[in-house]
Amino acid sequence: MKKTNLTLTLFLILGLMTGLILTELLASVKGIGFLTNAAEIYWHPKADFQVLKYDINLTIRLNLLCIAGMVGAFLIYRKL
Repeated sequence: MKKTNLTLTLFLILGLMTGLILTELLASVKGIGFLTNAAEIYWHPKADFQVLKYDINLTIRLNLLCIAGMVGAFLIYRKL
């Protein structure tokens, strides 16, 4: 398999989704709440150019399981 930026991006997205699924599955477990608590980052760019107007709301929620999934995906990518 050829290593490309698209392959790396795909692996990182899959690792992030794996972390999100684990977060949802383990959210009800009381002893590991520090793994499932998410930090939210907000970004609200907007502009009005009279011809073009945009307003984007972007929210990123990360927790330790998501980061662990991305690190695991990166390690698997390096093994290819």
